[in-house]
Amino acid sequence: MAFGVKRLCVEAEAQTPELNRRHDTVFVIDDDASMRESVEALIASAGWLPETFASAEEFLSRPRSSAPCCVVLDLMLPGLSGLEVQRRLAMRPDMPIIFITAHTEVLTAVEAMKRGALELLAKPFQPEALLDAIRGALGQSRAVVCRDAETRMLRTCYETLTPRECDVMALVVAGLSNKQIGVELGISEITVKTHRGQVMRKMNAKSLPELVMMAVTLGLTGVTDSRGSLVLSTNAVSNS
Repeated sequence: MAFGVKRLCVEAEAQTPELNRRHDTVFVIDDDASMRESVEALIASAGWLPETFASAEEFLSRPRSSAPCCVVLDLMLPGLSGLEVQRRLAMRPDMPIIFITAHTEVLTAVEAMKRGALELLAKPFQPEALLDAIRGALGQSRAVVCRDAETRMLRTCYETLTPRECDVMALVVAGLSNKQIGVELGISEITVKTHRGQVMRKMNAKSLPELVMMAVTLGLTGVTDSRGSLVLSTNAVSNS
């Protein structure tokens, strides 16, 4: 992240309860009760919240977590396999997967890594190896959750803009001067300055580069104005 977008992510973290580090959760899915218990104790000793499940079905029935989290997943589960769980979580970049297995099959392991598994550890593994993998996974999850919180906060700010302020913002981030914006919208330069100030205030933007980065984060798409110049469309935001 660049400019003030990083600042916004810090603010989003401060204002979003689920980003509290004490809520970082590690889901452990393994049909071996002794393995679940030992991994649960290890995770708790590191200060994270462990939740254990004896089957994939039990885990998948759990309500979705909004806090940073990761999954320690047995690759060779009875019933739904670890690969099937991974497939179902494919659209959850906030939930990285660490596979553990006592039966390392090369083709299965390669498939798991190709699908985006963060790590694959063969049982018995060193406790520190698992803790290192979990730290990396939770860091990745936190970045995704933070980005999502930041986007929600920006969208809330954007929705406070009037239609005219949205027009002005689009032209400002496209690089037009106040005079050019006034001509394009048929309003005076003084009025443009007023709207521009309101946009900066409502979006909590400290600079033009930061406002541009906010537009990018919101997914505003490029279109052209009546003169063929590039401006921005609000479709991405209004349809979200």
